[in-house]
Amino acid sequence: MAEKGWASAVTSIAPNEIRVRGYRLEELMGRVSFGEAVYLVLRGELPGAAVGSLMEAMLVASIDHGVTPPSTLSVRNAATTGAPLNACIAAGALAVNRHHGGAVEDCMRLLARGAARVQAGESAGAVAQALMAEEKTAGRRLPGFGHRIHTDDPRSHRLLVLARQAGAAGPSVAVAEAIVAALAASGKPLPLNVDGAIAAVLADLGFAPELANGFFILARTAGWIAQVAEELGREKPMRRIDQQACTYDGPAPRELPSR
Repeated sequence: MAEKGWASAVTSIAPNEIRVRGYRLEELMGRVSFGEAVYLVLRGELPGAAVGSLMEAMLVASIDHGVTPPSTLSVRNAATTGAPLNACIAAGALAVNRHHGGAVEDCMRLLARGAARVQAGESAGAVAQALMAEEKTAGRRLPGFGHRIHTDDPRSHRLLVLARQAGAAGPSVAVAEAIVAALAASGKPLPLNVDGAIAAVLADLGFAPELANGFFILARTAGWIAQVAEELGREKPMRRIDQQACTYDGPAPRELPSR
């Protein structure tokens, strides 16, 4: 029985020609940022320059978080056994779940519920209170809020500033900020963490929640590679890794040069 034909709208391949969403790949190279290319491959069109910069910022925001995250411990544990790089990266990706990195999708779904109500005419403040009550009644934690280290996540502030500058801050960002304000007013303040900020921005940019956790994995892969390289270059094989025993010995705090 002949196999039925099927189609893909992502990339076309022909002899000496590669086109991503219709654009020649070699023409994108050097002219389009990685963030813009990610937007293109996922959404089908190139974003404007401001949204492209916002995409870049989201990827930079999750690039690494030291040796404390479970996924970093996973890649280091794999590396110390002598596993190849691809296996180490797979170990890190498999460690991304609801309580680590995976909150982006859950938060997007929460904020989507709120954004729909804001668009229907309710105030962001009232919606925030309602969402918090609903999650509490259901016995669920608020995804994207709170952090085990940061009481005020600096990555979130920067992303929301950039979202406003790009004209991309919509009802999801408004609901996220209203929840932060409501939590503070309740006497139990929780910061909007980087997962929550990315969720709010992705939602207002129109991305599907099913793609959300991919952004964390995409960004953190670069950090995982650096962690594997350092483990192989500085440590002995088959060691017991105690994250709390690690001390930082990299460059001292420094400022970006003016551009």
